[in-house]
Amino acid sequence: MDLDAIKSAYGRYARHYDTFFGNLVKPGRRATLAAANRIAGRRILEVGVGTGLSLPEYRPDCRVVGIDISAEMLAIARRRVERLKLGHVEALLEMDAENLTFRDAAFDVVVALYTASVVPNPQRLLREMRRVCVPGGDILICNHFAARRGVRAAIEKAMAPFSGRLGWHPDFNLDSFIDPDEIHVRGMRTVNPFGLFTVIHCRNEKPNGVRAAAHAGYGEAPSRRPVSKEPAKGLG
Repeated sequence: MDLDAIKSAYGRYARHYDTFFGNLVKPGRRATLAAANRIAGRRILEVGVGTGLSLPEYRPDCRVVGIDISAEMLAIARRRVERLKLGHVEALLEMDAENLTFRDAAFDVVVALYTASVVPNPQRLLREMRRVCVPGGDILICNHFAARRGVRAAIEKAMAPFSGRLGWHPDFNLDSFIDPDEIHVRGMRTVNPFGLFTVIHCRNEKPNGVRAAAHAGYGEAPSRRPVSKEPAKGLG
């Protein structure tokens, strides 16, 4: 899946995205933004802001910059900001999430809602999110991750060849994305509907021996130690 396929898919989705996906993604969005609103850092980057569904839910004393690859989605987000008079939204920019043009350490908090399984190279996305986040800052991710077994795993595997048309990777694997030896995972939990999405709270620093708090549904990656199976912390 390349950038042209992503732009095409989300250009098609833009007009109807809120209607068809708004309620589906609401629980994960609200859980992630509730965590963001409890964090002291006040300059926030949202990577993959889409139609701006999240923008009214940020606390008004923060400053939010949103980026997205889809001009059609951003046009809707800008109309939302204008209609709702969202003064805390600093800018909405068309930008590739894997090649952010911001300086290093430009943001206190970086948020990615349903974006990690959309980009061509999720590991590069995470590196860019870490680069533009202040050292010791917070990174919040909400995304769908593939099941390891069972009916859902079979369905996701069957859907994988259609990633380009769908605009996302149904078989996106958590262990290939988050390396608990590289980043401190403060908390992780699944959210509805049906536990389909996972909210991850990371601190932008090396773990320093602190085991990652994680959802028990994910196990060992073949080339490194597994994400820990301790109870989730840090999400409140």
